[in-house]
Amino acid sequence: MATHDAAPQRLYLLQLSASALTLESGRTLPFVLGCYLITTGDGLHILVDTGLAADATLPASILPAQQSRSALDHLADLGLGPDDIDIVVCTHFDLDHAGYHDAFPGAEFFVQRQHYELARSGYPRFAPARAHWDHPALQYHLIDGDTELLPGLMLLETGGHTPGHQSVLVRLPRTGPVLLTIDAVAMRHFFHPNRRAVPADDDEEQLRASTRKLLDAAEREHVALVVFGHDGTQWQSLRKAPDFYD
Repeated sequence: MATHDAAPQRLYLLQLSASALTLESGRTLPFVLGCYLITTGDGLHILVDTGLAADATLPASILPAQQSRSALDHLADLGLGPDDIDIVVCTHFDLDHAGYHDAFPGAEFFVQRQHYELARSGYPRFAPARAHWDHPALQYHLIDGDTELLPGLMLLETGGHTPGHQSVLVRLPRTGPVLLTIDAVAMRHFFHPNRRAVPADDDEEQLRASTRKLLDAAEREHVALVVFGHDGTQWQSLRKAPDFYD
């Protein structure tokens, strides 16, 4: 699959919605749902997650968004349709990340083997979006641990939020390395080695290990930008599609 010019050239942040998350204390935090599009020098289009399904219901702690757009809407704005997507990177099968997988039957899907096998076994957490991620037309490639998908595009196993969750490291020609933590570190204030789990996380010990792994990667790779998956405050300051990082 990889060729000499297959490296990432652009990264688009697709903001699907902006709302607020209500904490147990009653405090609210700006909260976003998003996914990502990566384009390469040889013309590949790589989607990282597909966003919240139209038929999904979010927890009551997440206030309704004032405005929401699907990944399909964003792609259309960029002149792309589902058939233009070559690869979908599946970070995990939560309903706000896997809700449009079935819209891309022509793509190749990459997911951690541990995650896929757990989900297929009937793990209740992933049942709400199962009709979307377990569609018979989808072609999955199962990977084990950290994997270089293409030159400049690394998938990093970062379990804890869910078993077999994965984050993404993208090396861009001008911006430099960009780390997409996804839900391994959903908010900037969680990005420290002694963090605590929240109710949406499966395993605090694994979560801390994954956070340390991402901290080490950010230092080792001289990461220019860390994007936290649901941090509404940070996303207000980021370039969002149709703008991009290159």
